[in-house]
Amino acid sequence: MLMLFCDCSRHLITILDDIEVYEEQISFKLEELVTISSFLNSFVFKMIWDGIVESARGETLELFHSVHGWLMVLYERDCRRRFAPEDHWLRKDLKPSVLFQELDKDKKRAQLLLQYIPHVIPHKNRVLLFRNMVTKEKEKLGLVETSSASPHVTHITIRRSRMLEDGYEQLRQLSQNAMKGVIRVKFVNDLGVDEAGIDQDGVFKEFLEEIIKKVFDPALNLFKTTSGDERLYPSPTSYIHENYLQLFEFVGKMLGKAVYEGIVVDVPFASFFLSQLLGHHHSVFYSSVDELPSLDSEFYKNLTSIKRYDGDISDLGLTLSYDEDVMGQLVCHELVPGGKTIPVTNENKISYIHLMAHFRMHTQIKSQTAALIGGFRAIIKPEWIRMFSAPELQRLISGDNAEIDLEDLKKHTVYYGGFHGSHRVIIWLWDILANDFSPEERAMFLKFVTSCSRPPLLGFAYLKPPFSIRCVEVSDDQDTGDTLGSVLRGFFTIRKKEPGGRLPTSSTCFNLLKLPNYSKKSILREKLRYAISMNTGFELS
Repeated sequence: MLMLFCDCSRHLITILDDIEVYEEQISFKLEELVTISSFLNSFVFKMIWDGIVESARGETLELFHSVHGWLMVLYERDCRRRFAPEDHWLRKDLKPSVLFQELDKDKKRAQLLLQYIPHVIPHKNRVLLFRNMVTKEKEKLGLVETSSASPHVTHITIRRSRMLEDGYEQLRQLSQNAMKGVIRVKFVNDLGVDEAGIDQDGVFKEFLEEIIKKVFDPALNLFKTTSGDERLYPSPTSYIHENYLQLFEFVGKMLGKAVYEGIVVDVPFASFFLSQLLGHHHSVFYSSVDELPSLDSEFYKNLTSIKRYDGDISDLGLTLSYDEDVMGQLVCHELVPGGKTIPVTNENKISYIHLMAHFRMHTQIKSQTAALIGGFRAIIKPEWIRMFSAPELQRLISGDNAEIDLEDLKKHTVYYGGFHGSHRVIIWLWDILANDFSPEERAMFLKFVTSCSRPPLLGFAYLKPPFSIRCVEVSDDQDTGDTLGSVLRGFFTIRKKEPGGRLPTSSTCFNLLKLPNYSKKSILREKLRYAISMNTGFELS
């Protein structure tokens, strides 16, 4: 009976749209879904943790897959639009430390738990597990510095004026292992003259961030933004670029490299595209209609209104096709062979809705998506990220969406140029951030210094390079680092000139804030607020 209930319920909930599930609450009330999902979660956990699944055969195995299928449909629906309370999916009786010990010993039940219901493990523990997997691979491939060996280093030379073109040409042919390894970047100007680089890792971070900023700029037309929340997905007309599929593969590798190295990048993806990156669209339980609101909420409403249309749908004159304006020309896409001659009727309108959703999110961008995923998986193994939901993958890419923990940031800040934790300018700074700035301004401040408005998932201890603040003098337009004189002046709060006219600046490649030794807290607050609102960074002092 349990198997029959799970199979029937799963098929029913799969064909219901969000309005029917959350507003009309057809078949199940939301509180009933909470109760059912809690039971299913416990049932699957017990079957795995008690060793039943390891030796299961026949009907027992069928029952497990039936219950697990219904559970995952509910879990993924909750990930898209919450119906369950926070921490509903976690198992309080499962200690992450015990699980990790069993994974290290290759215990089968721990592996099965990670394979089937990773959501029972707290998210931050899964992120730690992911980072551990990356570290182990780096050690295995010899990509970590040891006392007996140094990792292979790939050197590339990049012109700032042609950063994307040079990066693409020099990196796209690298082997997987070379892409995962150390890459040193040397910037040159158009005359071939080297730029000074204080820290090579910082220069690579700057290069990676600039490449990602360029390729994901909708003006380039490799990616488009969704209506409303402006989230990114591959542009259907990106084929206008020569070698566009190779470009998407390169983008996938660069995105994978950022995740591999733990560099957070401010790239908000559409939820449906994140699901494809995770491989969810290959699941037999996947529904394109469920994901459609993340692409175009208005289009979703129009499609679902067809489902609710009481009259004869054929009166609307629709066919199994989709007309699209492509650069001034009307192009007809048939959803099935001969679709432009097949009318939409009351009998086939549900098929029409699913075909249209699948076309918009998959068929239309199939080759671009496949190329990007191929590049991404060349760096990030699919099994490493299957333990994350789509929103969790976004957080892995772009950092935590929680409010910035100033105490954690303060604890992991490094000071230069005479600044220290008890320096009056530093005390003013932390007080301004805590008491004068809004949460939005604190996010702008973090973006100003690190290029990302969100903190790292595991806290600022994992920010690389570490968050730093340097005391700079009023005339230090070309920052030469710390000198004995500048350090002593900063330490003893001696100013060569009154720096009131100079703005704070930053070097995002080093996560470095360059702060003048202001004489008043009010001046610091005014200048810092202006600098972060203009996002001046290193360009203006």
